[in-house]
Amino acid sequence: RGGSSPVGFEDLDVWQQAHGLVLEIYKVTDTFPNTEMFRLTDQLCRSAASIPANIAKGKGRDSNREFLRFLIIARGSLEETKYHLLLARDLHYLSETDYNKLLDGYNAAGKMLNGLINKVRKEVQGSS
Repeated sequence: RGGSSPVGFEDLDVWQQAHGLVLEIYKVTDTFPNTEMFRLTDQLCRSAASIPANIAKGKGRDSNREFLRFLIIARGSLEETKYHLLLARDLHYLSETDYNKLLDGYNAAGKMLNGLINKVRKEVQGSS
């Protein structure tokens, strides 16, 4: 990248955090029972991957208004992922330690995402 190029989605701290968490989700779901492959494993991997995917998709749009919309979708996926983690813990597919580590990561990502949403929302409101 050149020195004056715009910030890409990969440069966003929240995207990096969310992407790292997806990699962790893929690792932990390898230990889930095969009977969950098309149920909880699939849902958890999809909702987790949806977070950085929507951040990237929104960053690639033409306006901050659209970027904001995709950030809000990512926040919904983040909350969905937190529920799937809770379910996996309660079904004893995730240890308490792994659950807490992942939950801490998603709570941190949520704070970062909310900060970015607030920043972009102000920019949208300022340009209206």
